[in-house]
Amino acid sequence: MGSGKASRHQVVTWGASADRLGPAVADRSYRLVVRTSVGGTHPRIRLSNAFGDRPVTFGSVYAGARAEGARLVPGSNRRIAFGGARSITVAPGDSVTSDPLPGRLAAQSDLVVSLYVSDAAGQATGHGMAMQTSYTAAGDHAGEEGDGSWSERIGSWFYLDAVSVESGAGTGAVVALGDSITDGWQSTSDTNRRWPDYLSRRLQSGSGSGVKGVANEGISGNKVLADGAGQSALDRLQRDVLSQPGVRTVFLFEGINDIKAHTGVTADQLIAGYRQIIDRAHAAGTCVVGGTILPFKGWSEFDAAGEAVRQEVNDFIRSSGELDAVTDFDKALRSPYDPERLLPVFDGGDHLHPNDKGMRVMADAVDPAKLDSC
Repeated sequence: MGSGKASRHQVVTWGASADRLGPAVADRSYRLVVRTSVGGTHPRIRLSNAFGDRPVTFGSVYAGARAEGARLVPGSNRRIAFGGARSITVAPGDSVTSDPLPGRLAAQSDLVVSLYVSDAAGQATGHGMAMQTSYTAAGDHAGEEGDGSWSERIGSWFYLDAVSVESGAGTGAVVALGDSITDGWQSTSDTNRRWPDYLSRRLQSGSGSGVKGVANEGISGNKVLADGAGQSALDRLQRDVLSQPGVRTVFLFEGINDIKAHTGVTADQLIAGYRQIIDRAHAAGTCVVGGTILPFKGWSEFDAAGEAVRQEVNDFIRSSGELDAVTDFDKALRSPYDPERLLPVFDGGDHLHPNDKGMRVMADAVDPAKLDSC
């Protein structure tokens, strides 16, 4: 390995898709708990006002290591600067990346980012379904390491949408572009059992692949073609995926919401959306791995017409050759007795979302070597 800056670069270690998150509140602090994937030095955070209609000012921002709950490891909470300044105002629609913090951020660790929003109004930006407890409090408590001020629990991440670290030039990241299955619904909260979490642990434990970073860019209810629960995958591809530092592979696993919504979306239309994502990702220099769409018989919106679309789209994913690699989630989780259904042992209970076991099987179905395949 070479030395100096040329041999190292920033790689995303955590991400969460930005979306609208209700009214913005001034004079409020947020203590946000996130789980890293790849480790590295000189961590940076990215704050987003992508959906804000007014500027938001962060009066103070800190990052530290979590001890338990909202309590931090003593001495770990450090102030984050932006262009050397302690506070930063982010214009509507914009985002900002911090200056690097000195030192190392460990892989598979709980990083706590504490934000004090001194001035805000209008629409807040964040990620609604975190499947992770974070905390909020009135006033400025970002610099505190104790948990005494943080009595209010929340299940969303406000404003923070990415964390990156400096790593070797041979290290890259995979970004999972998906819906509620990727977002982790029906996995156990506060345990990091979404399928990208399981994949991250595999990649850190000596997979042989240079892809080590994992960013989860799933949004519950998201569609490939239409806005609704978040912007469509097509509309958010650049911001949520291709803009992430060190991204080497896009993992495309989305489409069930387009199919089951009964809006008349055809297989050809969904495949055309996939092709746009593939072309744009390739133009940006990244690989694209496709995940086949899971069965959903038993879900209230299931019907034969939707199942026919799913089968046709899965045939494209498996056999078109337009993706750089394929992970056959459908094959891994479907029932051998009724392949239109999830195998009950993997079913989270609603016949659409896998449980913890199913999430792990999904991660195990991914071939790490194919994450670096183009």
